[in-house]
Parts: sequence; structure tokens; C-alpha cells
Amino acid sequence: MCESTVYLIDKNGKESLFFELVDKIVPDQNTVYLEDILGQKKSIQARIKELALVDHRIVLEEIGE
Repeated sequence: MCESTVYLIDKNGKESLFFELVDKIVPDQNTVYLEDILGQKKSIQARIKELALVDHRIVLEEIGE
């Protein structure tokens, strides 16, 4: 299985689970689009902070106003 779990660091620096079983990530300017293996989609204004592919872990950092 090659899916990853996505965690989000909010504006206060707190890390929390955001999305599981993600297999597609598309960054576009200030938005990150995600899709899981079931076809569910999410998007968030964030930047990719860390990709730990061996650990199946992706960390996003929330941006915006």
C-alpha cells in the first residue's frame, strides 16, 4: 500500500490528522488538492512542509488570512 496520511499544522502550530489514505496531491499556488483511494477529495490553503514517503506521512502547514 502506497497511501499516505496527511497531517495539518494550524496557525497556532498544533498538528492534527487531516486526511487518510491519500494517493494524490496536487499543489497549486496557495492551495493543495488531495484525493484518497476512494475518490474523496479535499482542498486546503496550505503549503507542503514535509514529505516522509517511507513513513507514508505528509505534513501541510496552513496558510491564509
